[in-house]
Amino acid sequence: MSFYTSLSGLNAAQTDLNVTSNNIANVGTTGFKSSTAEFGDLISSSAFQAQNTVIGQGTQLKSISQEFSQGSQETTSRALDLMISGSGFFVTKAAGTGAQVSFTRDGSFSVNGQNDVVDSTGAALQVLPVDSLGNVTATGTGATQSLHVPATNGTAKATSNVSLSITLPSSADLPAARAAYATSGYTFSPTDANSYNNATSTTVYDSAGNAIPATVYYVHTAAADATTTPATPSTWVAHTFVGDKEVFPAGTTTAPTLSFDASGTMTSTASQTYGAVSPTGASAPLTLTINYGSATKEGSYAFSTVASSQDGNTVGKLSNLTVDASGLVSATYSDSSTVALGKVAVATFANPSGLHQAGNTDWTATGASGAAQIAAANTDGRGAIASGALETSNVDLTAELVNLISAQRNFQANAKAIDTDKQMLSSIINLQ
Repeated sequence: MSFYTSLSGLNAAQTDLNVTSNNIANVGTTGFKSSTAEFGDLISSSAFQAQNTVIGQGTQLKSISQEFSQGSQETTSRALDLMISGSGFFVTKAAGTGAQVSFTRDGSFSVNGQNDVVDSTGAALQVLPVDSLGNVTATGTGATQSLHVPATNGTAKATSNVSLSITLPSSADLPAARAAYATSGYTFSPTDANSYNNATSTTVYDSAGNAIPATVYYVHTAAADATTTPATPSTWVAHTFVGDKEVFPAGTTTAPTLSFDASGTMTSTASQTYGAVSPTGASAPLTLTINYGSATKEGSYAFSTVASSQDGNTVGKLSNLTVDASGLVSATYSDSSTVALGKVAVATFANPSGLHQAGNTDWTATGASGAAQIAAANTDGRGAIASGALETSNVDLTAELVNLISAQRNFQANAKAIDTDKQMLSSIINLQ
């Protein structure tokens, strides 16, 4: 009998050693929770046996329980490295209809090729739906959805109206009178800074949202002269280029002229509608109307752009992703728009120790754990979300090394008991 009793002790020591070795092996595993082997004694007796004569028959494994205490925080520089500071689990779901829902403390997530946020196994991080203000609109397992990060936001719109307000210096010289043109005659060229006085640039967009530079080159062609009858206005020719193509007012082939009286007030038409132009790289022709407005003046000013605006826009491209303490995931785009994508779902259980270990630091719900209670982080006792941080293993390496020594001694002691039993049997058999 003592042989089998000691054998159960050997098996128990081996199990304890296996559990301890597994803890030590995962000391560097993100989100890992250590386990402890729990044993109970074996008793075999009948109702008619005297209780003071019952002898134990060894030990047996009752359970391997997990310790869900908080691991240490490891700071990283990635927005999608997440940590739950407190109780709760991240919710993940494998690809496919009816796929397994898992729970984990490993918050190392990334964006895959389909712009879904996934863990290292490809399971998608689950979030709760929110409104435009970031308020959760539904909770529970049925409300969760995979976190998808759109690469773009908004709809492109082609520019059709450009508003410019500028100030022009009345003292500006006339490029046609410069020495470089005195003999050959005046010729404007956007690549020759001597052929124009100043330029202003803005960005316009085609129907696909492609950004195209629009530049207006201003050439002072005549100075104001109040002594003539009628008075000679100051004139500026405005050469307009969209991308690499010069564009002219509809129905003409010459650049428009801006005229100013002696007081500096613009006397020419403030608004010009230009013919369709197809610069290199544009997805479709653009038709622009440029309005200089009443703020455009000439006088004792330096050349400057007082105001510039246009009514087109491009598609916003993803520029930043943030996760706050409540788990709200927000995407910021190049057009300065910000979109709330959802709140990270956090699950709690009545009995976390009843969860089934599924590997890869994942757990699944069981009858012993109870159903998952899913809501937003930092609510009803759930932990807050820390972005740019990961939870390290909660394995206490010093304690595990002590457990190794203890398991080894227990194994040796039971082996010695078996050896002693063997010697006793041998002595009995050898009696003469």
